[in-house]
Amino acid sequence: MPEQTRGPRPTLEAVAERAGVSRATVSRVVNGGAGVRPPLVDKVRKAVEELGYVPNHAARSLVTRRTGAVAVIIAEPEFRVFSDPFFEQKIRGISRELSLHQTQLVLLWEEDAGDHERIARYLEGGHVDGALAFSLHKDDRLAALIARTRIPAVFGGRPPAGPGGTAPFVDCDNRGGAREAVRHLVSLGRRRIAHIAGPRDQVAALDRIDGYRDVLVDAPEELLCQGDFTEESGARAMAGLLERCPGVDGVFVANDLMAAGALRTLRERGVRVPQDVAVVGFDDMAAVTGVTDPPLTTVRQDIEGMGRLMVRLLMRLLDRPGDEAPASVITPTTLVRRASA
Repeated sequence: MPEQTRGPRPTLEAVAERAGVSRATVSRVVNGGAGVRPPLVDKVRKAVEELGYVPNHAARSLVTRRTGAVAVIIAEPEFRVFSDPFFEQKIRGISRELSLHQTQLVLLWEEDAGDHERIARYLEGGHVDGALAFSLHKDDRLAALIARTRIPAVFGGRPPAGPGGTAPFVDCDNRGGAREAVRHLVSLGRRRIAHIAGPRDQVAALDRIDGYRDVLVDAPEELLCQGDFTEESGARAMAGLLERCPGVDGVFVANDLMAAGALRTLRERGVRVPQDVAVVGFDDMAAVTGVTDPPLTTVRQDIEGMGRLMVRLLMRLLDRPGDEAPASVITPTTLVRRASA
């Protein structure tokens, strides 16, 4: 419980005296720096709580020239950001990691191409120390605009090739995860396996198509259909598959939301899952897999963990501006077997 006093606000020196450590140690802990042993970190945090110490970020910014804020840019319209649990999980991971570094999250998104210059002006205005951007599309100018601002940045997902795509990124093994999903369907004896793909202007969707084709090299084009990562698009794609390819007995779907839509269509058409058609998704988002009927077999990617990794890479860029940029990170995926396949 913080001490309630009417005197001046507690200082860094007071925290150091209470914790029995140096002022420099307190400063490193409070400002998210590294190199402090865990027992000392605990002492400092306890002293901070007991004294009710609040860092003076205005004074800190004059010394460090840092704002204590990071822009999180999502290249999707607002309705997608708030309706897709993928974005909720990614933002949660980013937010939790930023809080450990005493850094504020500033959320921006693109409604349309007209937002590009607005976002660029905001980044160039010195309002934030760095940027985290994800869900980029092939013809999106966002990566090039971020590069133009020269602000430190990390991408979520491998950005499309082109100007500005040289910043480090954090992604999962989309292609390998897709291969594992399709191989699982093959191991179940499925012989006519379709793929409901995501938008072909996004790298993750293209990588998952490649993984599908790595296993089913000769799969006819009619077995590959298009969605846009929404549940309704998955339902429509599944309906089209049933009409066009009545012998389909397995489906790999590029994300869990589309897989939920596909399961809904199969149920409405009286098609048994997995007896008649086995279904595998991609993401393993509890908000989706916890309500599908039957429970969805899917490829798990650590969405929240990747958000945390993005922040860690960005903090390395900010803390060591003269160093070489950190390497990009590809995280592993895991097949989670449930009742749908």
